[in-house]
Amino acid sequence: MSEILKHIGVLVGGLGVTVELSLLGFVGAAVLGIALTIMRVSPVTPLRAFGTLYVEVFRNIPLLVFLFLFVFGLPDAGISFPLFTSEAICLAMYFAAFACEAMRGGINAVPVGQAEAARALGMTFTQSLRLIILPQAFRTMVQPLANVLIGIVLGSSLGAAVGVSELTGRVQILELQYDEPLPTVGLAALGYVVITLTIALVAGRVQKRMAVRR
Repeated sequence: MSEILKHIGVLVGGLGVTVELSLLGFVGAAVLGIALTIMRVSPVTPLRAFGTLYVEVFRNIPLLVFLFLFVFGLPDAGISFPLFTSEAICLAMYFAAFACEAMRGGINAVPVGQAEAARALGMTFTQSLRLIILPQAFRTMVQPLANVLIGIVLGSSLGAAVGVSELTGRVQILELQYDEPLPTVGLAALGYVVITLTIALVAGRVQKRMAVRR
């Protein structure tokens, strides 16, 4: 245990990589999720079909399988990225499907009359979505999107399987060096708990404030 404590900086560094991966993955998932949400609620059939297909495919394959395909399959096609970048892209692409569903659920929670009123005022689909629907829908999206971020944080641990030096990856290195799995895994688990609980608490406060303003 004393040797592990001497190398606590290694775990803290890994925690920092996990946070960075998670934030990049979440931003990418949110941006792509917005595009997918617009497709899924679009009146244009091909766009709606593509959005639905994307969401269904990524919701029904394991993240680890997709990560393996991306990291080890793309180089065969002459496309390669650094491991950190590869995992960030995978997290964004994979969790975009879940972010899309969270956003679409928020949009569906807005009364239909709001969209009808926007159309009656002569607004286009894009204008009504941007000015009327999304501002109201965001109130109900906060907690589901926080759950997506928590999923990304936990999913980032799979990067250890492809050599990304995030928190779980560094735990594996320390285990091999010192053969003390309990303290290293315990400290890593504590790190994940701190991150996820912080996300949940912040999301809860934001949602309460928005509910009061409503």
